[in-house]
Amino acid sequence: MTESGPSETTAPITIYWRRWCPYCQRLGVRLRLAGIPFRKVDITRDPAAAAEVRAITGGDEITPTVLVNGHQLVNPSVDEIRAALAAAPPVS
Repeated sequence: MTESGPSETTAPITIYWRRWCPYCQRLGVRLRLAGIPFRKVDITRDPAAAAEVRAITGGDEITPTVLVNGHQLVNPSVDEIRAALAAAPPVS
């Protein structure tokens, strides 16, 4: 299940999160304060998203896991997210 508000539907950042995760909550607050839009996907409600997180993290369901500009970040800071926004997408 994807959760997004009106300004989040085209956000360049996707956060895989859990409602009860304090790291997820903290990152969401910090991104809002920084004015960086994002889209949240609750992996406890979306099995496909949970599987994607496990693929990214090597089998664990670590949250927050963030997709930004083609980069996959696990429990990143706002500065790491800003850097990924500014960077070119990784070469496949």
